[in-house]
Amino acid sequence: MQRILRIDEADNLIVALKDLKKGETFNIDGKEITLFTDVQAKHKFTIEACNIGDIVTLYGTAVGKATQPIAKGECVTVDNIHHYAAPVSLDYTDSYEWKKPDVSMYQHLTFAGYKREDGRVGTANYWLVFPLVFCENRNVMKLTNTLNEVLGYSKNTLKDFALNLTENSTSPATSVNNPFPHIEGVRYITVTSGCGGAASDSLTMCDVLAAYADHPNVIGITVFSLGCEKAQRKYFKEALQKRNPNFNKPALYFRQQEWDSEEAMMQTALKETFECMKSVKPTKRENVPLSYLKMGVKCGGSDGFSGISANPAMGLVSDWIVSLGGASALSEFPELCGAEGDIVQRCVGSENKERFLSLMKNYEKVANFFDTTIADNPSPGNISNGLITDAIKSTGAARKGGRAPITAVCDYGEPMPDQGLSLVCTPGNDVESVTGLVAAGCNVVVFSTGLGTPTGNPIVPVIKIATNSKIATRLKDLIDYDCGPVIDGVPLQEISKGLFERIIETASGKYKVKADRLEQFDFILWKRSIDL
Repeated sequence: MQRILRIDEADNLIVALKDLKKGETFNIDGKEITLFTDVQAKHKFTIEACNIGDIVTLYGTAVGKATQPIAKGECVTVDNIHHYAAPVSLDYTDSYEWKKPDVSMYQHLTFAGYKREDGRVGTANYWLVFPLVFCENRNVMKLTNTLNEVLGYSKNTLKDFALNLTENSTSPATSVNNPFPHIEGVRYITVTSGCGGAASDSLTMCDVLAAYADHPNVIGITVFSLGCEKAQRKYFKEALQKRNPNFNKPALYFRQQEWDSEEAMMQTALKETFECMKSVKPTKRENVPLSYLKMGVKCGGSDGFSGISANPAMGLVSDWIVSLGGASALSEFPELCGAEGDIVQRCVGSENKERFLSLMKNYEKVANFFDTTIADNPSPGNISNGLITDAIKSTGAARKGGRAPITAVCDYGEPMPDQGLSLVCTPGNDVESVTGLVAAGCNVVVFSTGLGTPTGNPIVPVIKIATNSKIATRLKDLIDYDCGPVIDGVPLQEISKGLFERIIETASGKYKVKADRLEQFDFILWKRSIDL
């Protein structure tokens, strides 16, 4: 069984696939390397001695600089290297060349989606309830939870468990005859902004909520506001009009300060939402080409195997979808820090190159204002599992986007094109990033994790894939697919094919992701300014 991995022939760092002991010897490029220290699985060791200031490389890219002498065969740690990214230039003379993968075996495949009047395709069918300000979160949750319980969408196993503990469960729960089988549930969003902060954040929130309202997975909306907030109803409607001038879904609005009684408002909201759901024309899933897939790729709770197993598997699938005429979106700009050179080279046209670097520079400028840097991205969990610099983390994270050319660069909340690979500017924060991918228009999200994460989304399925089989087994209630066999030698192509099949099953409604089963419906807006 393979115990070490050299990812690129130019690398002077080697990845330990298993725990290695000091004194073990390996033959690399015909040279004998004896380990100077123990090296835990997922961590890296050098194959040459390094002096202070020397560069260490992984994935064929500079990922760190020595801060003290490092012996040949020594494990690299936060104590002997720090983040380093090679300077980036726009002066590339050679155009990026990409050989599309052979996708002939997938040309005939389809997924069962919901075709909308405007030609877009949804992977789900939800009524969405949300507020324009945090003051209304309680009403949003109250309305949604009531509808889901009465209509039989909610399966509160924790409530059943509590009833058993208190011995109040005197009879089995009765099944509910759902009058709306064509609707898959009522979902809600809660927010932490809309007032008490910069007007720009409130307007951004309106843009993102408009994107969710317009998403093909949403069939109608109920919107609550207070009345005095910065995110006024008119700003939301303007954002919705800008997003889709032909928006024609049922939309209900309730402004609490116009009502004498909260109970009366809630009863009216419940009645009118129920009536609108009743009036929605029943739709059925129908087979559509895979070109209608718009996949978002994300990683979180990453480890030293992320860039070797799950992320490359996602990257292959991303390339397949793009080659089939669909779309993919790569987010998390702090996790492109150190991979900028490759990203810039792959951007089609000077405008995309310049916009990517401009967004990165602006992001870093804001981070510097708060006395930090976007390179301060790896978490303690990342570091203890082998991702000890942001460049090491980023070069592995960037592999989620495959090798397709980058045809669009989108800011947070902007819509992505229907075809090709896009960059979507988001933080690395799990929920803020997924929130941004869905706002961009993704109808399925694939999320790799080496340590585990409960992140989901209210309206789009989030498929959680494991980088190692240990975490897939231990957290089986969170993980939808295991990419860990790659570490044990199973071909990446084989694992990627299985992942592709899981994505198609999910988009077709044949597989329910674990995040949805656990009702992990997360939404957090990326606020770029301050609270006031």
